[in-house]
Amino acid sequence: MSQAEPGGESRLALTAGVSCYVMWGIVPLVFQAMGRLGIAPWEILANRMVWSVGMALVFVLAARQGHEVRAALRNRRTLAWLMLSSLLIAGNWSIYIWAVNSGRVLETSLGYYIIPLLAMAAGALLFGERVDRMGAVAIGLAATGVAVQAIALGRLPLVSLALAVSFGGYGIVRKHVRASAQTGLLIECLLLAGPGLAYVVWMQARGVGHLGSSLPATAWLLACGPITAVPLVLFSWAARRIALSTLGFLQFIGPTIGFVIGVTQGELFTPLRAASFVFIWGGAAVFALGAWRRSRPALLATKTAEPAE
Repeated sequence: MSQAEPGGESRLALTAGVSCYVMWGIVPLVFQAMGRLGIAPWEILANRMVWSVGMALVFVLAARQGHEVRAALRNRRTLAWLMLSSLLIAGNWSIYIWAVNSGRVLETSLGYYIIPLLAMAAGALLFGERVDRMGAVAIGLAATGVAVQAIALGRLPLVSLALAVSFGGYGIVRKHVRASAQTGLLIECLLLAGPGLAYVVWMQARGVGHLGSSLPATAWLLACGPITAVPLVLFSWAARRIALSTLGFLQFIGPTIGFVIGVTQGELFTPLRAASFVFIWGGAAVFALGAWRRSRPALLATKTAEPAE
């Protein structure tokens, strides 16, 4: 294989990584559009559970992983872990959908900024992973930012913390699952589809469901499938092909877009609240710099090992 081809794949992986985080960043606008049509958060969540199955199945079939899905469904341990991960991601989705339709986009942004820092802390506490000096500084800055945010709000930023804990917990659980991203996603969607379908049918039977009520409402609800599955698969594909340092920078794209959305929509943004984000951004910058420094030896080794043309 020529050198041009790997370079082309790297550029494609970078494009996929940026695309998935941009999609996650603009998702608040999608859920807000549904909210303006009168679709409640629980109905959005239920439809997300139902219609994501189709897209997840498409990706599994495209990757020819049907045998892996069958093996995972027969493995009780794998299935148990995926049941737990599905509960965590469903909790994360429900909090997020409710928050962005309740004028709390800034709090969701804060939550997703601290997820990688929380993951680092969890790795040290739960798995004995070493946290270097830069990691400790990043965690300290993030903790200070959360404390300042609590002072600014007059309460703990529970939405931010709940989003961070649920998604961070989801990542920890998925580390224990011996299944590819596509396989795991499909099984999670299948586990959630039953309750989701029951709620959608119940809403439709009562005449208050929005499926079929209008073309815009139906289109948005059906779009919940690709909105859920596409960025997850793009992320999984990109994460295996780009450097950790690059991924460390990319993962802050989503919450930055969310931050801009929250500010431009007129959410309360006092000087004290701005100070909390300064601490969070400082922690994120230190985290990204640390990831870049840790990945440099591996990158140099890879370049040294590449054969000359």
